[in-house]
Amino acid sequence: MKRVFTLLAMLMFAVIYGGLATGYSERTNLSPLARHYLTQVPQELGAPNVVTGILITFRGFDTLGEVAVLFMVAAGIGILLDRRPDQKPGDADSERRAPSELVTNGAQIILPLIFLFGAYVIMNGHISAGGGFQGGAVVASGVVLLILAFPCSQLHHGFLSVTESLAGVLYVAIGILGLVFAGGFLDSRILPPGDFGTLFSAGAIPLISTLLGIKVGAELSVVIDRFRN
Repeated sequence: MKRVFTLLAMLMFAVIYGGLATGYSERTNLSPLARHYLTQVPQELGAPNVVTGILITFRGFDTLGEVAVLFMVAAGIGILLDRRPDQKPGDADSERRAPSELVTNGAQIILPLIFLFGAYVIMNGHISAGGGFQGGAVVASGVVLLILAFPCSQLHHGFLSVTESLAGVLYVAIGILGLVFAGGFLDSRILPPGDFGTLFSAGAIPLISTLLGIKVGAELSVVIDRFRN
């Protein structure tokens, strides 16, 4: 009976997803909302990347809620998975298998490139694909490799906590400056727009994206490190 129910459920999902796949047709004309954002983001914010302009400025308050949720996840995991006081990295219970020489040597070469690429994605999010969330995730992936290659390494949770807290405070402060000196919370026009398409352009968007990248990277790194305990 259980197998029959499983088969019926699989057939039902196959019919649903099959209908979605066959019924999909690419939109040939832009909707009025899409046309509005594609026009206004480059003109008002000076950001070629429309997605970043929307996430950081037009719906910046939602983005603040997202990073707040990520902070609560990191704090909750830290409470649940905190290392025992008498347990240290390198103990037999926590380090069961040493990494291979290939992983260790490869990490020494690749890790700087991963962190550099993460910084590049964060800083260029307003002029190309990327942004704070994406760059922070890239940095956190480097932390995964660091833990795999060097299991005895220990992240400084105090430093990471202070860093992400400071980034969050500055993020909110910039949002308040937008309320006072511009048109709303996290309005990026508190800084000059600069030359369109250059690194130092789009007002405060690069600065806000950098703070997001620091905050997301620090929080995800703490989450990842907690899970190895």
